[in-house]
Amino acid sequence: MFALRFDFRNPAFAGIHMADRYQAGIEMAEWADRLGAASIIISEHHGSEDGYLPSSLPITAAMAARTTNVRFNLAAMIAPFHDPLRLAEDVAVVDLISRGRLDVLIAGGYVHEEFELFGVAMNERVARVTEVVTTLKQALTGEPFEFRGRTVRITPAPFQAGGPLISMGGSSEPAARRAARIADGFMPSEPAIWAFYQDEMVKLGKPDPGPYLGGDTSVIALAEDADAGWEQLAPYFLHEMNAYGAWQAQDDVATGYQQVSDTDVLAATGQYRVLTPDQYVAELQAAGPSAFSLFHPLCGGIPPELAWESLRLYEHEVLPRLEPGHDGD
Repeated sequence: MFALRFDFRNPAFAGIHMADRYQAGIEMAEWADRLGAASIIISEHHGSEDGYLPSSLPITAAMAARTTNVRFNLAAMIAPFHDPLRLAEDVAVVDLISRGRLDVLIAGGYVHEEFELFGVAMNERVARVTEVVTTLKQALTGEPFEFRGRTVRITPAPFQAGGPLISMGGSSEPAARRAARIADGFMPSEPAIWAFYQDEMVKLGKPDPGPYLGGDTSVIALAEDADAGWEQLAPYFLHEMNAYGAWQAQDDVATGYQQVSDTDVLAATGQYRVLTPDQYVAELQAAGPSAFSLFHPLCGGIPPELAWESLRLYEHEVLPRLEPGHDGD
């Protein structure tokens, strides 16, 4: 089992035109679909100097049109910057294009510059997230509902009956309990918060979601020579770590990112690793049947040609050795 993640950061030092980066992502989605990937995760942020994807639904539609089976998880759409009804229309259309392969995670956002860009007060986050989630849940049924004091109806209806799963992200106990009340699922930025979600689900008489099964956010890339691969890829990893670290330092958001001085310090965090196929096969085999790979191929602005080198190693030198009956040599 494996998945891909994209956010399309494109710092100037990468030297790649954004159109080429988008095209590469679409082609990687086709590749992942052909190899049986479980999902493709698309993230959004707004007004980022490095071009971080601000509009996740159009790129998802492009990928969906070129694929057949892989699911798409928009994680996360930042609720305060979206008109709820317009968002419902777009979600319905992309769900139709994908023939029901869409899931949506809604979050409140945390980057101060984004709120300044849209002229939204950060203290409005809870109200706006709640309105977006409850509106999507009603609008995507295709039936009339009450919205801001009037009756409205969103057409066309999505492909999935009742619409895509609408989950919530969050980093606090209130967010976890709110997700249990109004959403279809919850993705905590801090695993310990899951207990509050589970507790609230049980209190509400809803099915116990069980233990948290989410993984970490570490990034793995493959190279024939791990040291040489690190030298090539570390500048892009450093850019991502520091970009997220700067955002999250604004409010001391704890999600594993921090600002680091150089690639040696970065390597010591273990957040980013470059492995040979042999090393990665050994890790996956040790993990057993539950082994799962999450690749972030264009991480931090990695040029597409370098990203493809890593993905092709996974395709040709890792996946075949994980097939049932392979002797492991």
